[in-house]
Amino acid sequence: MSTTSPYLAAIFIYPIKSLNGLAVTQSTLLKSGALQHDREFALRDEKGHFVNAKRNAKIHLLRSSLDVDLRILSLQVEGSSEKFIFSLDHERVALESWLSDYFGFPVHVVQNSLAGFPDDTHASGPTVISTKTLEVVASWFPELTVDELRLRLRTNLEIGGVPAFWEDKLFTEANSSMEFQVGEVLFEGIYPCQRCIVPSRNSRTGEVYPQFQKIVMAKREELLPSWTTPSRFNHFYRLAVNTNVPESEAGKILRIGDTVYSDNNQV
Repeated sequence: MSTTSPYLAAIFIYPIKSLNGLAVTQSTLLKSGALQHDREFALRDEKGHFVNAKRNAKIHLLRSSLDVDLRILSLQVEGSSEKFIFSLDHERVALESWLSDYFGFPVHVVQNSLAGFPDDTHASGPTVISTKTLEVVASWFPELTVDELRLRLRTNLEIGGVPAFWEDKLFTEANSSMEFQVGEVLFEGIYPCQRCIVPSRNSRTGEVYPQFQKIVMAKREELLPSWTTPSRFNHFYRLAVNTNVPESEAGKILRIGDTVYSDNNQV
């Protein structure tokens, strides 16, 4: 039985899709259900495909830092001390030229300040995971730290005060959603997040961890909690929960320390 109330332990946004994220203390919900500035920008090739880690492992070697207020982007290539600074408002052409040279093909920077560029357009709200889940999954791999796993999974909201895989309570049967609340914000849990190749790679080098997917699938099935909905697992390479947020929540603010409420809080 859990003796600590679930609470929002961390908030992460990723202003440029597939590049480095930011830890923030609070975040405003947009009408689309996305967190403000999360995946607001993205890189695309000339065919309109995202330039991301799923398609191009070279993106792992890019270090980035974005001031979301001043919209100043700093880029650095792993192993180099040289930094390249661009204004997203006034130096977009120069930025695209630098990125095109780096990747070896034309790259365009696109923006959607209303909805961002979510990985899952059917469940486009923030993704949710518990801190304990990160700790347990990292323990399956001798050389993997919790911080490194956090960088690989790129989840938005981290819940503290709960056991591993507690977030599996936040979805139910297909064609239904599970309502839960974080502070003043209402969420709809949709399904467990299907992972791609990216979590198997070192976040800084792109090097693949051998058997990562097979290990996760085997341990996830072995440790599947009694409170989950097994029918939502067509396979067990799933970690975190995808959500939607009703339009009524637009403008509300999430803050670290907010209590998490659901009909299924108790273990």
